[in-house]
Amino acid sequence: MHRFFRMAMIAGTAFAATATAAVAEIDPLTRQPLVTYVDPAKAQATAVPREIVSYEGKQRPGTIVVNTAERRLYFVLPEGKAVRYGVGVGRPGFEWGGTQTVTRKAEWPGWTPPAQMLKRRPDLPRHMAGGPENPLGARALYLGSTLYRIHGSNEPETIGQAVSSGCIRMLNEDVIDLYERAKVGTRVVVAR
Repeated sequence: MHRFFRMAMIAGTAFAATATAAVAEIDPLTRQPLVTYVDPAKAQATAVPREIVSYEGKQRPGTIVVNTAERRLYFVLPEGKAVRYGVGVGRPGFEWGGTQTVTRKAEWPGWTPPAQMLKRRPDLPRHMAGGPENPLGARALYLGSTLYRIHGSNEPETIGQAVSSGCIRMLNEDVIDLYERAKVGTRVVVAR
């Protein structure tokens, strides 16, 4: 880990903000490092390390289960096991539950905010190309015909929080792991 300085503009005045950068891994397609920047003032102790855990639920292996109250995502494995990840979920008023299917997957996806979001936040860009600054992060799994996705995040401090507009956020290194495990057609169960 190393320290870096990033310039930011607030009310037209530049200042340097320090943060910690960690290279989690190298993106196999771009051969660029996947860097996660964490502002120490915002860092949360709520993110859960990815791990294999016992799973006693009724879902079949290969299913994704999101427990929004617990703020955890499980990828069900055979023999009563699952990979557990920490996630960020929808903020109050944007919670949802139900069953969907992964209908599309994308690496370093572009982001076009939906009309509903632009109405609430007209300051948002109309489109943002994929990359480290993109809010969808390193990977995205699109859920049915909904506006929701399971995706990476360039805001790791939001993992374990209820802050999104309904999407399920993951650390970039975790969404890359899930992306490799889940296929198009994977069943996704979101429990509230």
